[in-house]
Amino acid sequence: MIYKKFFFCFWIILSIIALNGVTEAKVSRDIAKQAFPSVVMLVMEDDNGQPLSLGSGFFVREDIVSTNLHVVEGAAGGYAKIVGKRKKYDITGYVAIDRKMDLVLLKINDVNAPAVTLGDSSKIAVGDEIFAVGNPKGLEGTFSKGIVSAIRKIEEDTLLQITAPISPGSSGGPILNSEGNVIGISVATFKGGQNLNFAIPVSYLSNLLTNIKSAKALSVKEKPKKKVKSILNDLGGRNTEGVVGTNLVWAYKQMQAGDYSLSFQNKLREPVRDIWCLVIFYDRNNEPIDIDVIQYTGIIPGRLAKRVTSEVDGSVQELTTRDGSASPHTRVEFRILDFQIVEESEDVF
Repeated sequence: MIYKKFFFCFWIILSIIALNGVTEAKVSRDIAKQAFPSVVMLVMEDDNGQPLSLGSGFFVREDIVSTNLHVVEGAAGGYAKIVGKRKKYDITGYVAIDRKMDLVLLKINDVNAPAVTLGDSSKIAVGDEIFAVGNPKGLEGTFSKGIVSAIRKIEEDTLLQITAPISPGSSGGPILNSEGNVIGISVATFKGGQNLNFAIPVSYLSNLLTNIKSAKALSVKEKPKKKVKSILNDLGGRNTEGVVGTNLVWAYKQMQAGDYSLSFQNKLREPVRDIWCLVIFYDRNNEPIDIDVIQYTGIIPGRLAKRVTSEVDGSVQELTTRDGSASPHTRVEFRILDFQIVEESEDVF
């Protein structure tokens, strides 16, 4: 009888553990399903309509998207694409801006999307489970889990330190709590650190929503009345100068159409690693027809170069190259999104 009671209790405990695991999985799945229709990929463009940068955002009203100011700075226009959907929605302009906290609200044309629910950032505590949603490195609809690892004070302002992974392209995406409510906005990550990521508490966004004005064109460079120090100044910016992409060559007659290689040149004295590059292909009319995001995780010593390979659809090669040539005859643009400088303690070779 004692053994029967023991096994019965043991079975009950295992059942509870298994049930908790299923419940947690369902919660995460439901949060992702609920969030995706409200999250967008933002593609910002220059004066000529050419791609300038990638970012993330989310609907706070049926036609208003919140994102980071640094995502749209320098852009003349752009479009929003809802996660998992093909349609692109033009950005009319911005309706509110907070330079200090790196926030901006964008007006979107001809869209009626579900708005997220904003949570209460004053109730956030270290150890709380959170979820980050965005488009890191252009990987649309990435959903990752973490915790609030610290609540940092920068002078009179507050930042959330989180462990959920974010990368260039994640900026402006929502940070959700276990109820699926937005409690922060992804903003930055420390180079050379591990899971040292930051989000702006949603309270700053709530304040910004009370100051919505008529839409102003993105190309209008409105100067603030007094110099405003962005919170990013205290985190340190991502300087992507010093590494360049160059010399793209199609692997013609060697591999399948669309395979290509290019060179990453390190112009710095220090070695670098973990390079992310956005490659933009243009047709004979100088119109962008495709993009590719490349990651090279190896190390390139100072003043040296490394050849890397990648691939796009074979039609891109046909539209950019004359038959029989290994080099494209149309414009190809390389934009370095990020890289890491190798610490002195790391083995370069």
